[in-house]
Amino acid sequence: MRRLPVFFVLDCSESMAGDNLKKMEDGIGMIIRDLRQDPHALETAFLSVIAFAGIARTIAPLVEVYSFYPPKLPIGSGTSLGSAITELMKQIDAQVVKTTAEQKGDWKPIIYLFTDGKPTDKVDPAVDEWRSKYANKANLIAVAMGKYADVPTLRKLTETVLIFDDQNEGDFKKFISWLSASVSSQSKSVNEGLGDNLNLSRIDSNVISLLKPGDAPPPPPSDHDCVVLTGRCNKNSKPYIMKYDRLRHIIPIKEEMRRFNHFELTGCYPVTEEYFEWSAPEATNLKISTDELVGTPGCPHCGNLSAFAMCGCGKLMCINGPGTVTCPWCKSNVTFSPGGGEGGFNVQRGRG
Repeated sequence: MRRLPVFFVLDCSESMAGDNLKKMEDGIGMIIRDLRQDPHALETAFLSVIAFAGIARTIAPLVEVYSFYPPKLPIGSGTSLGSAITELMKQIDAQVVKTTAEQKGDWKPIIYLFTDGKPTDKVDPAVDEWRSKYANKANLIAVAMGKYADVPTLRKLTETVLIFDDQNEGDFKKFISWLSASVSSQSKSVNEGLGDNLNLSRIDSNVISLLKPGDAPPPPPSDHDCVVLTGRCNKNSKPYIMKYDRLRHIIPIKEEMRRFNHFELTGCYPVTEEYFEWSAPEATNLKISTDELVGTPGCPHCGNLSAFAMCGCGKLMCINGPGTVTCPWCKSNVTFSPGGGEGGFNVQRGRG
């Protein structure tokens, strides 16, 4: 049987924390439910998931639709797109059956690559290898999740670049329905002997934009779209991440502060130690001033009033008010006094 390999290459960087990551997980589940009702997909489609953050790893190898179980997606610091492409090429070599004189191999693989940010690793060598050795042997669809994805780099990988900006209620469900229909359409095409050229479902231009060759990509932002900070609970040492998105509306803040870029708190999320495993291992000195951050969350683990207290070691932890606590990072005793000093201070931020 000739299989139709379908690879989902998913950005699981910390900028996806919260609703975005949950939507991605739910979306994969919706796709599987749809494909299990399609006889063409059941007969032909085999699915795999590659996740990437600071590292890239295959978390679900190629398996037929009826046996596929959607994996839990990790989260980590960094957007190692170059590593993701390298892992994809490795998996194509290892899992896709090639045509020989004795047998027909698998159909041309179809890849859906999703990312919402900019690469934090060296991506050009992987892009060059993809273009020279793999681009003609696979159908790659790159999906820029929102306006801050690195569209120019995606266009180096493939001519099929889509932009999805989840602005309206129901847009994501429509997008997932389109994705399921596209896999079904490709499965039907190969089953009926029509060849394995790219055969996407009709695109709803109100939800998805297809960039044509020559179209100008969206202008790049002057700064990152989000800031992610890492902390630990001082009661149980469990980690969490605080996510701040670029401020998109006017709020009543001091007039003299309006000349700065600002980021507004969107959530504080518990993570496991696996977060550090999926984060880029290289040290980073990326910092941001607290003057640019609006909002202080409570601890998602123990409920302490503030998850934003800094030890002398430079790491963040939670506190419940003035007093002495033990830093869960360096184990030093730290005393916090009532009130606070004037002016902001720099904190280390993640790669996004």
